[in-house]
Amino acid sequence: MSFSLSLSRLALLRSNNNITTSTFLHSFSSKSRFTHNDIDNDVDNAVSSFHSMLRMNPTPSIVQFAKILTYLVKTDTHFSTVISLSRQMEFNGIKPTIVTFNILINSYCHLRQINFAFSIFAKILKIGYQPSTITLNTLVKGLCLSGKIKEALHFHDHVIALGFELNQVSYRILINGLCKTGETRAALQLLRRIEGKLIKIDEKMYSIIIDSLCKNKFVKDAYALYSEMIAKKISPDVVTFSTLIYGFCVVGQLKEAFGLFHEMVLKNIMPNVYTFNILVDAFCKEGKMKEAMNLLAMMTKEGIQLNVVSYNTLMDGYCLLNQVNKAKDIFYSLAQRGVTPDVCSYNVMINGLCKIKRMDEAINLFQEMQNKKIIPDRVTYSSLIDGLCKSGRISHAWELLEEMHDRGQPANIITYNSLLHALCKNHHVDKAIALVKKIKDKGIQPDMHTYNILMDGLCKQGRFLDAQVIFHDLLIKGYNVNVWTYTIMINGLCLEGLFDEAIVLMSKMEDNGCIPNAITYETIIYALFEKDENDKAEKLLCEMIARGL
Repeated sequence: MSFSLSLSRLALLRSNNNITTSTFLHSFSSKSRFTHNDIDNDVDNAVSSFHSMLRMNPTPSIVQFAKILTYLVKTDTHFSTVISLSRQMEFNGIKPTIVTFNILINSYCHLRQINFAFSIFAKILKIGYQPSTITLNTLVKGLCLSGKIKEALHFHDHVIALGFELNQVSYRILINGLCKTGETRAALQLLRRIEGKLIKIDEKMYSIIIDSLCKNKFVKDAYALYSEMIAKKISPDVVTFSTLIYGFCVVGQLKEAFGLFHEMVLKNIMPNVYTFNILVDAFCKEGKMKEAMNLLAMMTKEGIQLNVVSYNTLMDGYCLLNQVNKAKDIFYSLAQRGVTPDVCSYNVMINGLCKIKRMDEAINLFQEMQNKKIIPDRVTYSSLIDGLCKSGRISHAWELLEEMHDRGQPANIITYNSLLHALCKNHHVDKAIALVKKIKDKGIQPDMHTYNILMDGLCKQGRFLDAQVIFHDLLIKGYNVNVWTYTIMINGLCLEGLFDEAIVLMSKMEDNGCIPNAITYETIIYALFEKDENDKAEKLLCEMIARGL
């Protein structure tokens, strides 16, 4: 049954159907013989119980079956099982209810099988059941999960036109769907459209949009929306504040972030572990470990239990300062703190050890995590491959690349860039060029870092003209060449003894809006001094000092 046919049948139902689900909902809330304790959080036991109930005579109430299906749906991984059991239930002559239909629709939506979900919706209408708000919300969410936000908005317009009522949850789903697809402005327009007309706007709708704006670094706009909430007497919650605090931290405005932190406390909104973790992370990224530790102490004092993210953030902070032993102490104290390390914990430590070339320890941790049934992800492999490449253990790095592929963790451009850098450093530029062609054939697009590595390798191998071909191709194709790109080409010109051309290129980079940095100047200055071009070198040195570099 197509989406449009379902809408047509919905219009017909709306005109003549008075069936409600209150009787069923009453029975659903009553005490039953089957509880979550009976299945003891065991999916196999739940399925076995379901089959046992099918064989009972008399057959138990549909409510009993619905409770098992609900449990399975809540596991978030057994949607196919729910669909299979629903079919068995119907085959055995057990008449579905709107609740079991909703469960089935939800399962299809989570499996991104939206057409099947709408087929069940059509069946609901054909039988003559009244779709509940949950039914409509589930379908809207399913469309959004499948990336069909336009269809979700179209469906919304139709059900509203037919007189059905949606609720706040409906609009949170739509707003979230728009934000997730990068349509934050459209989400804001939807908020304006429904305000004071269709539904009461709440803090959750605002928070979703504020979160999207902050993630895109439109923090000023996000704060303006927060101010609008306050003006409209809509009380922000801990999510609103945490989201804004995150936004200010991302753009490096820690003073404003802490201003909001104090504001939420004054409003008697208790910061949660997520709020504190954001601030701890901001301090760690700035190398302010003392302040980060003070925040963690404050958390403990307020009775907020630190989670694995709290400790991962702290470990990462120490690793960024190359204080890996301090991070290691925290890592090995997690068990006694009642915290189980996750893949991120291992990634932080492995990356930290790789950065300081303690590769044997990193590999031991890699083995340890697998022994503990913690599956390495792309970050794990990429960190190890990068560390092995920089430590000259390239053959081992290639072995890990193969292992990645075999374990269903395909390498990305970041992983390949590490290998390209190692090839160029070891004077295998042609192999590097061949590897770039190979990854392009796999559908992986090189980034600016990839091309910079290649051009640098070519220049250092005395193949400036080949590097220049890539450079000009990037300019023609509109790539956003950066200061490193220009510095590589300037270095290439200097290696060829073309100092005047190098100075001209440095002037051109400024014309293109790319400001030379200290390394750009030093590259030319050192090359000029080596060739006894002292006057030119001193002139550039004075220019560099005048710029505060």
